[in-house]
Formats: sequence, structure tokens, C-alpha cells
Amino acid sequence: MASGPLVGIRVLEFSQIIAGPFGCQNLSDMGAEVIKVEPPEGEPWRLYSQFMPGESKHFHALNRGKKSLVLNLEDPAAREVVHRLVPDIDIVVINYRPDVSAKLGIDDATLRALRPDLIYIDNTAWGRKGPWANRPGYDIIAQAVSGLMAADGKLDEGGSPGTITASPMADYGTGIAIAWAACAALYHREKTGEGQFIETTLLNTALAMQGMYGMDLPLGDDLKYQKMAMVEELRAQGAPYAQVLEAHGAGGVPRVGNVYYRAYATKDGAVAVGALSPSLRAKVRAAIPTEYLGLYDPEFDARNPEHVARATIEVGKVEARFRELTTAEWLERLEAHGVPCGPVNFVEEAMLDPQTLANDMTVQLHHDVTGEETQVSPLLRMSATPLEAQGSSPMLGRHTDEVLRGAGYSDAEIAALRARGAIA
Repeated sequence: MASGPLVGIRVLEFSQIIAGPFGCQNLSDMGAEVIKVEPPEGEPWRLYSQFMPGESKHFHALNRGKKSLVLNLEDPAAREVVHRLVPDIDIVVINYRPDVSAKLGIDDATLRALRPDLIYIDNTAWGRKGPWANRPGYDIIAQAVSGLMAADGKLDEGGSPGTITASPMADYGTGIAIAWAACAALYHREKTGEGQFIETTLLNTALAMQGMYGMDLPLGDDLKYQKMAMVEELRAQGAPYAQVLEAHGAGGVPRVGNVYYRAYATKDGAVAVGALSPSLRAKVRAAIPTEYLGLYDPEFDARNPEHVARATIEVGKVEARFRELTTAEWLERLEAHGVPCGPVNFVEEAMLDPQTLANDMTVQLHHDVTGEETQVSPLLRMSATPLEAQGSSPMLGRHTDEVLRGAGYSDAEIAALRARGAIA
């Protein structure tokens, strides 16, 4: 039986890949009933890197606890199924391009006519206005357009920008925004009786993650204006991307002279330290030891070649010291001095870390076809309404008949819909 703060809330999900599915999985973890609409072949993430037909780890990790309803939305009879469901639906989450939802008859205006207090969350890559409104978009493009990719400062061997491969940041961040927006809208509806239309975008999420760097503050931004003028000049000259990136300083300047907020290779692995206050930086210097202030020296200028040369030498000395001891030895030493630190783990190691396990950050699930699996647990801990993974991801179409019967369809009507290809 479902549990959590959103028990009784019903969500109809028209989304795929990461952002929308992750947002709706968070709602499921809160106890909402999430009905995921999939095409007859299954959504693309179900089919990506399958380890058995119709099942992939990518899909399992983003769709637990949901019901799978297979509809061929090109068929008017399938769209009628949606229209019969909506009066009993609280939230619709959709991540189609703005022009697609209207063509399929599942746009906000159409569905709100069936339930006026509906909460309709429309996720797009770029927003519903402007020249890019109807363009498709994925996380990698949002990284590029928003500045996230350039800010990471990576180049491949050919001088092209390196992608942020560790995590699709715009996608996952937007998924959290979707769940956050849904909860806020439910609270508003509880107070006023009003539903609403909500927009989330990959671009806005990626920009929000860079708020401090993206903001413009004329009184304190002389350096920013100078470097952007240099960037524009180099682009006008046709300079290669690597040269433009160097001029901008993305990913470069913050690393010059950085001793206190970074990761170090050790004798057998790597360790990260984070010291952003003067008192913590003093503890780092005592633990290493070093007297070098680097970036935090008031006279340090990362544009001064002499300063950069000295920084290279001094940081190199610190790096050499870290390579003399093992990760465990450094953790013991740093912790003894009160320095915030931690090992550089692979995620497979982090899932088994005593700290992870002690705080129930993993959850064991059973899938009817693929068996046992361990996933990351729900994001939140709530004392009065605990969150819980409501089950594993659904097999394709597993709940189609159940959902249709709940909407009043007879077995004969369901068979007729299946015969014409409207459902599967």
C-alpha cells in the first residue's frame, strides 16, 4: 500500500529520458500514483542499452513505483482514453515540444477543460517563447548553450569542448524542479482551489546552477567585462576554441594557485579537501604543512606570469606531499586537524560506504522479470510522512488494462482498443 505525503494524488506522465521521469519518480516516492504513458514500443530510455528485451538499467533507475499505460497517441481512440482519465488526475507532466502536445490533444487548454483545477507541468528544453521554442533539446545541448560546458573548462585532444560526462546536470536538476513545482502547486490548490500551468526548462535549470557567475554586477565586474571583450576580439579574428577558452579563463584561473578547495592524488587513490574559510585554510596548512596562500593571498594575480610561475611550483610541492601517503593516512591526518575531507570514490564504492548505508541511502527492490536490484533511495527523509520507493519500474504495458478498467472501460471495449492498435 502506498505511503508518503502525496498518497491519493494521481499523476499522468507523458515524458521520457531523464528530466520528466526523474521528476515523476520523486512524486512516486512521495506516495503519488504515477501513470506513465508509453508508446507501443516503449519509451526510448527503456530501449537504450537493454540487458534483456524491454528492460534497461537506465529505465529502471528513473521509473520505479510507476504504472505503465501503453497508448498509441496517433490514434484518436487513445487520445479519448487520456480525456476519460483526466477528470480523476491531479497533475499532468509532459516534456514534448510545445507544438506536439496540441497536435495530440493533450495540451493544457484541452485537458483543463476536462478538469479546471488541473496542475499541468510542461517541461521543454528552451521555453515556449523565442526562436528556439519548438526546437528539440537534450542535456548536452543545454550544457553548451547555458555556459555549463565552457565553465567546466575541459578540452579533448583535438581542442574541442569536453562534455560534463559525470552527470546530465540540467536533466536531473530539472527533475527536482518538476517535483518541487508540483508540491508547491498542490499547496496553492489546497488554499485556493486553483490549478495552474507550470513551465520548467533545461536551459533555465542550467542557468540557475551558475547564478553567481551569470549575474551582472557593474560595480564589481570590471574583470568580467575585460575578458569578454577579449573573447569577442578573438572570435572576430577566427581564433580556435581553445584560445578563446583560455582568454575567458573558464576552468583555468580557478585552478591556478588552488591548494584549499580541490582533490589530490595520493599514494593509492585520491582525496578531496574543502576549506573556504580562513580558519579552515589554516588547518589545511597545519596538516600538510605549507605556508602558501595561493588564491587567498590578497596580492595574488592569476594574470601575472610571475605569480603563476610561483603558484605552479608551490602547488606542485603540495601535490608531491599528498602522493607520499595513502588515502587512509591522509584522511586520518586531515581529520585530526579538523579539515573537511573525503576519499574520491567511484559511485559503486559510494553505494557501499558505511555512511551511505547508515543513513538508508540505498533501497532494495524486486522486479518481476529481472529480479533483485539496489537503487539510490528517495531524496528526502520526513518524520511524519516517510517517503518510500513504491516498487520497481513497470514492465511495458503492465498496467494498461488496470488503468482502463479504473476509467470505466469494459473488457470488451479494452479488447476493441487493442484490436485497432490504440493500446498494447
